[in-house]
Amino acid sequence: MSNRLANQTSPYLLQHADNPVDWWPWSPEAFAEARERGVPVLLSVGYSSCHWCHVMAHESFEDDLAAAYMNEHFVNIKVDREERPDIDAVYMEAVQAATGQGGWPMTVFLTADAEPFYFGTYFPPEPRHGMPSFMQVLEGVRTAWVGRPEEVAEVAQRIVRDLAGRELDYGKAQAPGPEELVQALLGLTREYDATRGGFGGAPKFPPSMVLEFLLRHHARTGSEGALQMAADTCEAMARGGIYDQLGGGFARYSVDREWVVPHFEKMLYDNALLCRVYAHLWRATGSDLARRVALETADFMVRELRTDQGGFASALDADSADPLTGEHVEGAYYAWTPAELREVLGEDDGDLAVACFGVTEEGTFEHGKSVLQLPQDGPVAEAGRLAGIKERLLAERGRRPAPGRDDKVVAAWNGLAIAALAECGAYFERPDLVERATEAADLLVRVHMDGRARLSRTSKDGQVGGNDGVLEDYGDVAEGFLALASVTGEGVWLEFAGFLVDLVLDRFTAEDGSLYDTAHDAEKLIRRPQDPTDTAAPSGWTAAAGALLSYAAYTGSQAHRTAAERALGVVHALGPRVPRFIGHGLAVAEALLDGPREVAVAGHPEDPALALLHRTALLGTAPGAVVAAGLPSAADGGGEFPLLAERTLVDGLPTAYVCRHFVCARPTTDPAELAEQLGTARP
Repeated sequence: MSNRLANQTSPYLLQHADNPVDWWPWSPEAFAEARERGVPVLLSVGYSSCHWCHVMAHESFEDDLAAAYMNEHFVNIKVDREERPDIDAVYMEAVQAATGQGGWPMTVFLTADAEPFYFGTYFPPEPRHGMPSFMQVLEGVRTAWVGRPEEVAEVAQRIVRDLAGRELDYGKAQAPGPEELVQALLGLTREYDATRGGFGGAPKFPPSMVLEFLLRHHARTGSEGALQMAADTCEAMARGGIYDQLGGGFARYSVDREWVVPHFEKMLYDNALLCRVYAHLWRATGSDLARRVALETADFMVRELRTDQGGFASALDADSADPLTGEHVEGAYYAWTPAELREVLGEDDGDLAVACFGVTEEGTFEHGKSVLQLPQDGPVAEAGRLAGIKERLLAERGRRPAPGRDDKVVAAWNGLAIAALAECGAYFERPDLVERATEAADLLVRVHMDGRARLSRTSKDGQVGGNDGVLEDYGDVAEGFLALASVTGEGVWLEFAGFLVDLVLDRFTAEDGSLYDTAHDAEKLIRRPQDPTDTAAPSGWTAAAGALLSYAAYTGSQAHRTAAERALGVVHALGPRVPRFIGHGLAVAEALLDGPREVAVAGHPEDPALALLHRTALLGTAPGAVVAAGLPSAADGGGEFPLLAERTLVDGLPTAYVCRHFVCARPTTDPAELAEQLGTARP
């Protein structure tokens, strides 16, 4: 049978369009159907590159008996968490509150009023490891619904009341000061894995936002400890199996503490964030490894995630078909045996590859296969020879069945990619990367932004999806546009960012200065989501705070700066307590404390001396500095960049002005002096 998902734009929903389950998309009609039939709703939430989502779909949703029971006794709703992060957030909070843990696939049973009363994640087809089977869960919920309806209603109402009582204690909305950031650094030091890099134990996730904070903290204070944690973690990840040693790009996380075996899906947001972190590490240290990884990751995004419309796809799957068996398994595309390496490369180069990439006879992964690493104690190979080996292995890997790609374009994640590619292009003199960033920004303006500058969350094949943008979309897209403005000198991107941050003020901001994940006029759920903590990407709250702060620095707008300071009050409250989970907020707070610095580089765009000053400004490490480059404008600020108003040229030469806290340094035509003005500011 074909269900109601066949006309959806989400690749995840389309994967379920031919299930025997009579799926509904999230819609008022689905809940009306449940009310009319007097049955509960089964809500299943996942995403297209989620391994266990595929497993549960194959075991249960493709099973005729399970599907028949679901269709008879439930209204079944399927949600792509990447399209509807608001729905996911609300019900995941309930799952975590009830069970102490969460994850995907998420399975929630609801009343016709969308109130949850029973939860879980993955359920197996037979009972195992203390988990009931999926059919046992379905039968148990059905029995309770029919036999104890008053109890079910009471439980559902209590859960909704409990969620309402979990309102965030926002505090006094006081922006964090130097003391809170030092306390956050101490907290991170306590959780740091000094042996292997990163924080905490297994599974170990790339701490992208925390690394950005550490680099900014070092830039502002000179803290060597902060820089060391960032550099060592970046090196450990880049040498580990979590990094694709052949094709570039990072997997979602490592299942072990040593970064050896990844969960193999590759997400756009991870790669955009890490590309930018490695570029900033290179900017701070000149590290060859950081430069290589930043560029390889940028090239991976362009090569494997770029869509025909110029945007960037969401993810590559973890699973792919095993070349020998045809069975879809995790990591089949990426893992190797020593014999396979020797078969492709011959004995001599094969032996070198086995040693260089840490491939063992017993295997570091499954079935005697190994994930390629680049261990520090491996043999020192001549660079040209190793490059040739990688090229041949990459070509051979390209003949294997490739992982599936989720072609959905998510606004927020494309904003992150735009910022990363624009900066990489500028730092490493790769104008093609700046072009790719500009093309993605054009797509967001043309397809995702309506006539009132409101964003849609997703598109696919150039067709806009039906879901409104959430706060992270506005914050991350504005951040991408601001980075593009600084790199290209094109003020139109500053203008577009202004439209977005104004909508944050109008549609997402509470009276106390806190920020909601959904707009004031968004669909009403059982609770309005509001979460300042990072997940795998920056929280919408702190992403928006960062964009507000940068926009204020570009324009001198006190309203936007005040809004940023009020929003950062949450970092004052949470930074010292849970620094690992509010890394982006800490990074924005570093920019606030440093100014951020406002850099105006005035001169004729065709003058090579302007290009040199502009590049020097972009390479400055001052946290969150904003850069405007181009012709000076009149006193009324009528040009594209208010920062360039009345910036006269010294002796007719391109001239840089660096200001912060209402004080400006001496205008300079000398790149070395400009670099000094943008270096570390000792307290």
